[in-house]
Amino acid sequence: MFVIPAVPYLQAIGLDKEQLVQGLGLSFTVSTVALAFNVTRAGAFNLSIAGATIGALATASIGMWLGTALRQKLQPAAFLRWFFIGLLLLGIYLTVRSLV
Repeated sequence: MFVIPAVPYLQAIGLDKEQLVQGLGLSFTVSTVALAFNVTRAGAFNLSIAGATIGALATASIGMWLGTALRQKLQPAAFLRWFFIGLLLLGIYLTVRSLV
């Protein structure tokens, strides 16, 4: 839910690939912290899922490390093409999943 407003806006203002990724990272971090705050405030925070949460964070960190290494090797045009292909595939997956 954080992707849709941030990605088109940051891409439309003409950021280069490093600035785009940094802007998205900042946007996602602020959004995630706000979401965590609201979940905690609503009393829905549950320590019983801490192990799964830590596992997900570790997986995400590995993915970010691999993405950074790949991003540094790609030309800007190729980076944007694969970035948008990834978003398209994510959108297709979410659409199919909601219909099944």
